[in-house]
Amino acid sequence: MKYLFVAFLLMICQQTHALDWRDSPAIGKLFADAGVQGTFVLYDADAKAFIGHDRVRAETRFVPGSTFKIANSLIGLSVGAVKDVDEVLPYGGKPQPFKAWERDMSLREAIKISNVPVYQELARRISLDRMRRGVAAPDYGNGEIGDVVDRFWLRGPLQISAVEQTVFLARLAQGELSFPQDVQEQVRDIIRMERGDGWILYGRPAGSTPPNRA
Repeated sequence: MKYLFVAFLLMICQQTHALDWRDSPAIGKLFADAGVQGTFVLYDADAKAFIGHDRVRAETRFVPGSTFKIANSLIGLSVGAVKDVDEVLPYGGKPQPFKAWERDMSLREAIKISNVPVYQELARRISLDRMRRGVAAPDYGNGEIGDVVDRFWLRGPLQISAVEQTVFLARLAQGELSFPQDVQEQVRDIIRMERGDGWILYGRPAGSTPPNRA
């Protein structure tokens, strides 16, 4: 099966490095027509080549926000912080920015609505030391999580670029990450959005996010 991975992120840029990249004028026109500044990355995992818009932005690291829920799930499952993606986690009982978050739920449910408190509970169960090792294992961005286990993906210091995200997702889809195969399969299952003849679309659905939350 041929794998193509896409990252669409509205970002500002800081750094670049060498890679097999081709700008797409057609994608650039879509951004221009919409009056939007951003980046788009498509990664052909077989050819190890990138096609996209605004390479500089694509190679810039930013706080991962909601996208870290994928890595958080992998780490949590691999260390036994939850037994599987259907184990129910408590949200904590406090009022939340969205009523949909005010309910205990599994990772399967939480990732679909970007439930921050549930994933913060998962991070606390993982612990700071195990989280640090879990982030370092797949070379996730800058690998820096600081000293607060339930906020580093929301406010930093963890950062990752769109290019790095697409490579990380490609490795997950192909079962090439350092996590156990059954863990990678469970996470692929909860982020699978659509499938067709010879293709599968994985993603973390975007949702409404209050300030300083993701």
